[in-house]
Amino acid sequence: MSHAENKIDWCLKKAEKELKETGKHRGLIKIKPDLNRAYDYIKKAEHYLKATDYLKKGNFSDISASTVFYSMYSCLLAIITKFGYESKNQECTFALILNLIEHGEIDFDKELLNRIASVEPKEEGKEKTVEIRERYQYETFLSLKDNLYKELFELAQEVIAKTKEIIEG
Repeated sequence: MSHAENKIDWCLKKAEKELKETGKHRGLIKIKPDLNRAYDYIKKAEHYLKATDYLKKGNFSDISASTVFYSMYSCLLAIITKFGYESKNQECTFALILNLIEHGEIDFDKELLNRIASVEPKEEGKEKTVEIRERYQYETFLSLKDNLYKELFELAQEVIAKTKEIIEG
């Protein structure tokens, strides 16, 4: 079993246990595939991207590190919803997307996923979008450098476009 498959198995068991105990979960559950909900996640991704632009124009680019990340994360939720999953855990979502890539079920470049999240060992000097979000959310920085903002914004646009292809395919 691959690392991603082991993580998915753990996520499914975690959710099952939590649902029995509390009626809520912070893992991964199987659901009926739902294209309407997948499209709603794409709308949410586009909404977050508009907010990212709005924050940058208002000189709140530090906060846009979170909105641009969640734009991309909403895309990943759209994809897993199409495949019949609900996730309440980022690591579970990342593992499931990686598994779908590795099994050829989606045409989503592993490197694209790796730019969003830590699914493979980190390249020296290459920070993942999730790490950038965490740094700007929890540290005292008040703005993103323009080149980093532009890079993240374009990455989110690429992820949204790729997600639409997957959902519509």
